[in-house]
Amino acid sequence: MKRHLILAAFASLLATTASAQTVGVSMALFDDNFLTVLRNGMIDYSKSMNGVTLQIEDAQNDVSKQLSQVQNFIAGGVDAIIVNPVDTDATVALSQAAAAAGIPLVYVNRQPVNVETLPEKQAFVASDEKESGTLQTKEVCRILKAAGKTEANAVVLMGELSNQAARMRTQDIKDVIATPDCSFIKIVEEQTANWSRTQGADLMTNWLSAGVKFDAVISNNDEMAIGAIQSLKTSGRSMKDVIVAGIDATQDALAAMNAGDLDVSVFQNAAGQGKGAVDAALKIAKGEKVEKKVFVPFELVTPENLKTYQAKN
Repeated sequence: MKRHLILAAFASLLATTASAQTVGVSMALFDDNFLTVLRNGMIDYSKSMNGVTLQIEDAQNDVSKQLSQVQNFIAGGVDAIIVNPVDTDATVALSQAAAAAGIPLVYVNRQPVNVETLPEKQAFVASDEKESGTLQTKEVCRILKAAGKTEANAVVLMGELSNQAARMRTQDIKDVIATPDCSFIKIVEEQTANWSRTQGADLMTNWLSAGVKFDAVISNNDEMAIGAIQSLKTSGRSMKDVIVAGIDATQDALAAMNAGDLDVSVFQNAAGQGKGAVDAALKIAKGEKVEKKVFVPFELVTPENLKTYQAKN
């Protein structure tokens, strides 16, 4: 009986060892509210799965550091790699390195430049950016029209121009404004604030100092929108006189909306993207088929449905 118990325990140990999987994760940046939620989503999901270990590294917004991290994951023999790219235009080298090693690679949140030609065993998990800026700007247009505006000026705060999301969200804004229903809106300024709250505040201060007149602030993310709000309030401008829109529906953004400062955001399911990335990476590692693009839907957030989202991001 004792011998049988020992053999059973040994067999169980072998099974556990065989099923254990390590996933290397390179995040563009740890010091970012949205990416923190995404990272925690991956961590929480992996804890619910037996034998899955995440090895998470901070690329600190450094392209060369991220490439080095991926190379180290490969050398360490991980079962799969997840990358939140620092620079979406620099993803070809990451794809090539993982493909050469035969290790699955999943990009998360930020679309790689080579998304249409990803090698075998590679995928992209995010939300469709064509929805984000579109939902945001259509709501800004609706609010301005409801206020009786027949002519309106808008300023646009853009994310890092090396990121596909920033370019697509900005194009979404322009596409909506080009439609007959919203053509009364004119973009009078558009500049990058690199996804940063501080830079968003500085950029808004510069526009106000230069005497730029506008009715709406359309930001590629919530952090820059919050920075713009801080600057507007410091300057003494009433938040009732300007429409401010962001994207991500972070907790700080929802607090600003609850306070009456932020008018529009778009929920991007950070935890859902994190879970989806881990799922895709593990499935590819097991030889299962995964779509090249896995999209988690965006959702419009306004003061009317705010409570639905306050416990999410």
